[in-house]
Amino acid sequence: MDASAGSPGSSNPEYVTARVRARRGVLFDDDEYSKLVRMSPAEIARYMEESEYEQEINALGSRHSGVDLIEYALNRNLARHFNALLGFAEGQLYGLIARYLRKFDAWNIKTVFRGVYTDTDSEAVETDLIRAGEFDDALLNQLLEASTVEDVVTVLDGTMFGDGVEAAFEDFQETDTLVPLENAVDRAFYEQLLGNLPSGEAVALYREFLQAEIDFRNVRNALRLARSGADIDPGAYFIDGGRLFSASEMTTLVGNTDELITRIRESRYGKRLSEPLNELETADSLIDFERALEAVLLQYSRQLGNVHPLSICPVVAYILMKEREVTNIRAIARGREAGLSETAIEQELVIL
Repeated sequence: MDASAGSPGSSNPEYVTARVRARRGVLFDDDEYSKLVRMSPAEIARYMEESEYEQEINALGSRHSGVDLIEYALNRNLARHFNALLGFAEGQLYGLIARYLRKFDAWNIKTVFRGVYTDTDSEAVETDLIRAGEFDDALLNQLLEASTVEDVVTVLDGTMFGDGVEAAFEDFQETDTLVPLENAVDRAFYEQLLGNLPSGEAVALYREFLQAEIDFRNVRNALRLARSGADIDPGAYFIDGGRLFSASEMTTLVGNTDELITRIRESRYGKRLSEPLNELETADSLIDFERALEAVLLQYSRQLGNVHPLSICPVVAYILMKEREVTNIRAIARGREAGLSETAIEQELVIL
């Protein structure tokens, strides 16, 4: 797909926004998540069959069952809806959506890296792939066939991620951690996302959202590094483009979690994150805070979509809402299969 931000031709935001609004109307709500938490994987699959996942459940039901059926159906449905967005959009709007959907190329690369690193069966890795980005089936299959981390790096040669992961491979060898490679993937994604954005008030707000997304990614990474105690330079894994702090400031703040939390509290995000920051100061786990970050980012995207309904902002809000639905249903199904309590599963969900 031609994902240039300045693709020729006129955009059609009225039509795309109308289609997105219709799709938002069939997303699962919080009451439905409460119902699913009390169901077995087989019951969840039957519930999905009576929803807008019917097409995927019916197509896959003869080959898969239980959690496998749910996960394949979720990912196929996600890809179907996001590819449909590209089918609706034209001109500049098409280019902006296509560029944002490359996040699934990044997701798939990191999923394959983790699978190879942990020697996971390729079929299990494929279950987690989301075919909604720019990579075609041939390239994804090449990635799945890779038997070493170096093989994955080789397959990515010539893609927008190639130079970054090649440069990070030496750090991977030295540290035996995927952090350098995963961060190189994220950096490449956000660099192309922010590069050559067109002008205009609506796109300026979209840039603000992307900057917030980068800030939240850096905050999450900084806190993970701070809690891990690993001897890794945080600044080396900093993603440029945000507005919260610089690479050097991040390096300093990671060494003092209290100062890092204070910096976030005093930032433009402090009001939105006040409650989760209070919990983070006394929590043993980052999970709740990371869920709160996701919820805040989703709420922020929805606010921007309301301010500029005829722009990419409501489209991005829908993409995040659909991702949230898929992530929540997957977490419930996996939790039920693992025998987790309802309370434990609910803590894994992103609830607004």
